[in-house]
Amino acid sequence: MGKVAAKLKVMPESPEIDLDDLQEKLEASLPEGAQINGFERDDVAFGLVALLPTVIVADGAGGTEVVEEAFGEVDGVESISVENVGRV
Repeated sequence: MGKVAAKLKVMPESPEIDLDDLQEKLEASLPEGAQINGFERDDVAFGLVALLPTVIVADGAGGTEVVEEAFGEVDGVESISVENVGRV
C-alpha cells in the first residue's frame, strides 16, 4: 500500500488562539501511522491565521478521515478542510 500527502487547512476558533500551542496539540493528536511533514500558515482575514499541515497517511480506505476527526477534537479548532492530496 502506498502513501498520500494531504495538505489540510485548520481554522482556529479565534485570532486570539496561540498558533504554536495549537500546532503542538495537532501533532500530539495524530493517529498511529500518520505523520506531519511540515506546517505553513495562511493569513485569512482580520488577524485570523489558518494552519496548513501537510500530513502523510497510508493510501487506504478512509484516507485522511481519521486525521481530520482527530484534529476536529482538539480544543481551539473551528474547522478542518482538505486543500490538496497527492501520492508520495
